[in-house]
Amino acid sequence: MLAALPLPVLMHWWPQRNATAAALRVPYAAAQLQALGAGAGGRAFGVGRVLLWLAWACLCVAASRPQQLGEAVTPPQQGRQMMLAVDVSGSMSEADMLLGNRVVERLTAAKAVLADFLDRRAGDRVGLLIFGERAYTLTPLTSDLASVRQQLGDSVVGLAGRETAIGDAIALAVKRLREQPQGQRVLILLTDGVSNAGVLEPLRAAELAKAEGVRVYTVAFGGDGGFSLFGMTIAPGEDPVDEATLQKIAAQTGGRSFRARNTDELAGIYAELQRLEPVVSAGPAVRPRIERYAWPLALALLLASLAWLLPRRWA
Repeated sequence: MLAALPLPVLMHWWPQRNATAAALRVPYAAAQLQALGAGAGGRAFGVGRVLLWLAWACLCVAASRPQQLGEAVTPPQQGRQMMLAVDVSGSMSEADMLLGNRVVERLTAAKAVLADFLDRRAGDRVGLLIFGERAYTLTPLTSDLASVRQQLGDSVVGLAGRETAIGDAIALAVKRLREQPQGQRVLILLTDGVSNAGVLEPLRAAELAKAEGVRVYTVAFGGDGGFSLFGMTIAPGEDPVDEATLQKIAAQTGGRSFRARNTDELAGIYAELQRLEPVVSAGPAVRPRIERYAWPLALALLLASLAWLLPRRWA
């Protein structure tokens, strides 16, 4: 396009072939047509003609698509497609966890640890589902982790029923992750009980997860089944969490199973999950190309308008 800059000059000095007759009949005088072709008064460098040549030069520059390199930017991180499944059955109301210096319910402690975990997952797309007697999706897979934290904070015990449907929770998470890229499908399931509700058995749901390439990390959360008196655990009973089934689910899907009996252990587990499923680091910085053709194009239109508005004697 820049090579076309001298085209008007070449056309002006191009030798004209003499013709014995007019090739085109027009409804006005041939003398006027000849004057128009040669420029008013035969002057090659009138003000108007110079403006038109400059407008032509600006059009050629605009058509050559001038660009400017912008400031270097880092592309967004690409991480995992991760579903969090949180148990909100009746047993999560058990107040046997320490958070700071306060005794809190299990769900409250889990929320605090999960919120900190979400802060570390910038670059992931995370979804949230809760389960009790049934499983529900609160947040689909999204990069807006603030929305996930808000929905997590609004969850309450018993919202999905008082019992525990682990198999249904896994199946729902698999459904949400099915369309995501292979190798990035991750489910983190936190529960404090035994599956005693739902349509699908947990191990059958684990088979579905394995078939869809979903890695399941199970977190068994809660005390040892005893009760506390003056800071001492009295009559510890049978562990209420079905660790054996959770371990089988994790092993079958290529994940891992964890056991947390207090808030500190739970925080350590999510730190380990951060290591096992790291966020992919950002790619190399790139400099965007900014189009600048609008400036010479606008100048060309301005020059052409001035040439058109000039008095004829200046053309």
